[in-house]
Amino acid sequence: MKPRTLIRDAIGRSRERRRHRRKLRRVPPLSVVPTLLTLGNLLCGFAAIHYAALPIGPSQIFGWSTLTVAGAVIFLAMVFDALDGTVARLTRSTSDFGAQLDSLADIVSFGVAPAYMMMRLVSHYYGPGWSSATGGGLSILGPDADNTYAKFAWAVAAIYVSCAALRLARFNVETPSPADEDHRSFRGLPSPGAAGTVASLIVLHQHLLVKIYGESAPPEFAPASSLLIPLVTALCAVAMVSRMRYAHIVNRYLRGRRSFRYVAILVVPIVAAILWLQVTMAIAFVLYSLSGPWNSLVRRSKPPIPPAGAIPESAGGPLP
Repeated sequence: MKPRTLIRDAIGRSRERRRHRRKLRRVPPLSVVPTLLTLGNLLCGFAAIHYAALPIGPSQIFGWSTLTVAGAVIFLAMVFDALDGTVARLTRSTSDFGAQLDSLADIVSFGVAPAYMMMRLVSHYYGPGWSSATGGGLSILGPDADNTYAKFAWAVAAIYVSCAALRLARFNVETPSPADEDHRSFRGLPSPGAAGTVASLIVLHQHLLVKIYGESAPPEFAPASSLLIPLVTALCAVAMVSRMRYAHIVNRYLRGRRSFRYVAILVVPIVAAILWLQVTMAIAFVLYSLSGPWNSLVRRSKPPIPPAGAIPESAGGPLP
C-alpha cells in the first residue's frame, strides 16, 4: 500500500473519531438537592433488600421484624421519590439526567426490593431447608425449588421486576418533559403504588404475626396467610403494564385550594393511620390498586356520548 494511501486512511479515521466525540453530550451541572433526594430513594431500596435478606425475626430497630423494617424503608423511599421532583420543579432545575436517575432509583426501590421481600417471605415457609426446628427456610428459593408453589413465587418476582422496568420506561417515553407536573392521572399502576401494595401487605402480615397474635397464632396461620402475597404481586405486575387509569393523588386531591369540609374529611385517614398504621396503609394501597379496574368498569358501563349534532334514534330520524 502506498504511503499516500496510508496517510489518507489515518486522516479519515481521525476525523471519524472527532465526529463521534462531538456526538457525545456532556452532562450539564447538576442540582444538588434533587439529586441527593433521588439517591436517597435509591439507597432506601438498597437498604430494603439488605434487611429483607436477613433471617426473618426481631431486629434492633424498635423490635420490628426484618421484613417490617424493609417495608418501612420502602415507604421512606416513596417520600424521597415524591420530594425530588417537587424540589426540582420549585428550584427550576428539572433535567433529563434527573428523570433518568429517578427511573433507575425506582427500579431498585419499587421493582427489585418488593419482589425480593415477597420471595424472602415465601422462602421462609416454602423454600429449601425448611424445618419446624429452625422455624423457616434456610435459603432463598429459586427456579430449581422442589415444589411448584416456590417456583411460581420466583416466576412472579421475575415478572414483577420486568413489568416495573417496562412501566418506568413507558412513562419516560410518554412524558414529554420532566418539568410536566400538570398530569392528573397515570396509565397503568405507578411503580410506587405497586410496591406500596406488596410491602404494606407483608408489613401487615408481620404485624399480625408478631404484635397481635404472637405465640398464640395457629401454626398454619403464617404460611397460609403468606400464600396471598405472590398472587397480589402478580396482579400488581399486570396492572403496571396495563392501560388502566390511576389518579395522581397529589395533583388531583392535594394541590390547590379546597373547602373546609374537604380538609376536615382528610383528618379521618390521618387519625386511622395513627391508631392502626399497618392496617390503614394496607387498606389504602389495596384500594388504590383496585381503583384502576373499578374506574375502567365504570367507564365501560356508561353509554357512549353521541357526537354533537347527532339525532337520537328514539327521535324517529330527521324531520321531512
